[in-house]
Amino acid sequence: MFIQTEATPNPATLKFLPGRPVMPLGTLDIRSPDGAEQSPLAQALFALDGVSGVFFGADFISVTKSGGDWQEIKPAALGAIMEHYLSGAPLLYDESALPSQGDGDEFFAPDDAETVATIKKLIESHVRPAVANDGGDIKFRGFREGTVYLAMKGSCSGCPSSSATLRHGIQNLLKHYLPDIRSVEQV
Repeated sequence: MFIQTEATPNPATLKFLPGRPVMPLGTLDIRSPDGAEQSPLAQALFALDGVSGVFFGADFISVTKSGGDWQEIKPAALGAIMEHYLSGAPLLYDESALPSQGDGDEFFAPDDAETVATIKKLIESHVRPAVANDGGDIKFRGFREGTVYLAMKGSCSGCPSSSATLRHGIQNLLKHYLPDIRSVEQV
C-alpha cells in the first residue's frame, strides 16, 4: 500500500491520501482523544505524540499537530494509517452514529430561502472542492442581514490563511453572484 502526503496551507496540518475511499458520505472532524473513541484509526493517530486533530474526508485524512516536528510525526502517522487499512478494521465503530450531512442547525429567515439555496449551491460547486484539496471542508451554517456564516473543518480550522480565504475568496465569489451579501464570517 502506498500512501501519499500533501502539505496544506495550514503548516500544522498534513494531508494523507491512502489511495482508497476514506469517508463514503460526508466528513468527520475529530478534535480530541475523547472524540476519537468512535474510530480505531483516529484512536491510533491520537495516540501519537503531538497529534491534536484528525479529519476524515472522502479520500483523505488530515492530521493536525499541536507540537513536535513533522519529521517525527509523519512516519508514525503513515504507519498508523497503513496498519489500519491492512488490518481491515472499519473506519468507524458505528457508522449509524455519524451526524447528518447538515452537521448542525442552520439559521436563516424564511424569506431568505432562495438566497440560501444559491449560497449553498455556490459553496458546493465552487468552494468545497477547493477546500477539500487543502485537506479540509466548509459547511453553510446561517445567513442573517447580509452576513453568511460558515464552519471550516479539518486543515482549514485554525489555518493562518483561513480568514483570507473567507474574506477574499469566498466573500468575493458570493458577492459576485449575490450583491446583497455584505460579509462572510466563520463560526
